[in-house]
Amino acid sequence: LPEEAARAQMFRLHLGNTPHSLTDANIQELARKTDGYSGADISIIVRDALMQPVRKVQSATHFKKVRGPSRTTPGAFVDDLLTPCSPGDPGATEMTWMEVPSDKLMEPIVCMSDMLRSLATTRPTVNAEDLLKVKKFTEDFGQEG
Repeated sequence: LPEEAARAQMFRLHLGNTPHSLTDANIQELARKTDGYSGADISIIVRDALMQPVRKVQSATHFKKVRGPSRTTPGAFVDDLLTPCSPGDPGATEMTWMEVPSDKLMEPIVCMSDMLRSLATTRPTVNAEDLLKVKKFTEDFGQEG
């Protein structure tokens, strides 16, 4: 199983160029919290977290206007994009994502709470019994088998 530094690098690798608000400290925290997770497990966590903004859009009952890059004019910014929000947010308007014009939707970026939510629902696939078998095999036959 990957060590903490390798797990941190895996989180970075799987996030790729996807817009996110995670800091290096967030990545290190995720690496610490995933001791016992395989590389495939980390891939599943990140893939699920990347879907969290989509779920937020689909389940939103309210949207608010925000400033962001224009969908039609490169380099320009507009003030009329819509992003999901809580009903109590200032400027919240009750609507579903189906009512938001596609060129006005500002999807939320992946954040630490998305990663933690995905981590909470993803268990490691390698258990202690498997690790003991690997340890015994290594003791009996050496690293190369």
